Amino acid sequence: MPPRRHIPRINPKFACFPLHIRRSRIERFGVFAEVPIPRGKRVIEYTGERISDRESMRRLIRKFQSGKAERTYLARLDRHRKIDGSVGGSGAEFINHSCDPNLTMRQLRGQIFLYSFKKIRAGEELTVDYGFRCSCPCRCGSAKCRGTMCHV
Repeated sequence: MPPRRHIPRINPKFACFPLHIRRSRIERFGVFAEVPIPRGKRVIEYTGERISDRESMRRLIRKFQSGKAERTYLARLDRHRKIDGSVGGSGAEFINHSCDPNLTMRQLRGQIFLYSFKKIRAGEELTVDYGFRCSCPCRCGSAKCRGTMCHV
């Protein structure tokens, strides 16, 4: 019998609306709204292990050196700390990048929340602009795609 693959799930404790994770046309898995979400609403908290910049670099190097195609789920909390969504994540770590996103990240009292800044339809994929400082290619497919996840 082949090994069972882990199917990621949303932790409803951190979601303000019914959300689910499924295959995405953008990248592997994505987060989708089960109901319409009005503009300006808190949608989900980005959770995970709080780590230092130094520890995040150690983890990135370890993943790279292992040769495995592991994903990285890091969100910057402040100048010195990040949240690693791969350890204790709420499911928000599966929200994909888009150059024309429907969510924005806000930091409030040491936590990261994702808010809708557009009306989101039921069944629509949730997206956020990662704003990387690198040249990672973008596959969002939006009409406003910059071709890279980097802020120009």
